[in-house]
Amino acid sequence: MFDFSDEVALVTGAGGNLGGAVARAFYASGASVVLVDRSIERLTALYPSEQFVPARVHFAVADLADEASVTALVTGALDRFGRIDILANTVGGYRAGTPVHETPLETWEFMLTLNARTAFLISKAVIPTMLAQKYGKIVHVAARGGLAGTARHSAYAASKSAVIRLVETLAAELRHEGINVNCVLPGTIDTPQNRAEAPGADYSKWVAPEDIANVILFLASDAARAVNGAAVPVYGRS
Repeated sequence: MFDFSDEVALVTGAGGNLGGAVARAFYASGASVVLVDRSIERLTALYPSEQFVPARVHFAVADLADEASVTALVTGALDRFGRIDILANTVGGYRAGTPVHETPLETWEFMLTLNARTAFLISKAVIPTMLAQKYGKIVHVAARGGLAGTARHSAYAASKSAVIRLVETLAAELRHEGINVNCVLPGTIDTPQNRAEAPGADYSKWVAPEDIANVILFLASDAARAVNGAAVPVYGRS
C-alpha cells in the first residue's frame, strides 16, 4: 500500500503489541527501521535475522523517560542510517480507577512520565535532524481519553491530553519546515492483555493493532502531506 523504501522509521515500543504491528508494517513497506524497546532480548526474539534483514534493522535499548538515554538512542540511529525520516511513537500506558482525591501522587506522576514526558523527549531529540533534512513525519499515539476528562481517569486523561496538545504545538512550530506532526487516538485495542482483563467482552468491536498501524503509515506517507496537527480517531466499533 505504501512505499518507504528510501526512508528510515524510528519505532518506539517495538516490543509491544501496537509497536510490533507498526514496526512490521514499516519494514514490509520497505523502510529501514530503528526498533526501540527496554529489552534487547525481546527485540531479538521478535525480529529474528532470518525474517528481518540485518542491514535494514537497528535495535536500540532506551528509557524514553530519560533524556540522556533518548539522546543516545537518536545518536546511535543516525550513526547507523544517517537520517531519521519518521518517528512513530507508540510508548504509553494506562492506570486509572480512582477519584482524584484518592489517586496517589505516584500514579499522577507515573502517567505524566510514561505518556507525556516520553513523547516530549523523543520529539525534542529527533526534530533537529528533521529540520536539517527539511523533511520529517512524527506520529504519536494519544488516546480517546485525552479528548475530555472523565470520572476516575484524571492522571490518564491529563497525560494523553498533554500528548495531543504537544502534537498541536509541534505542528504549529514545524509546518513550514517540511515536517508533519499528528497523532492517532486508538479505541480499545485487541491485545491478549486486554482480553485477559475483559473476559466475555465483544472483541469484534475492538480495533486490531494492524489497523492502527495502517493509519500511522498513512500519516507518515506523502499521501498525508496536507494533514498536520490532527488527532485521528481509530476506534473500530469500541
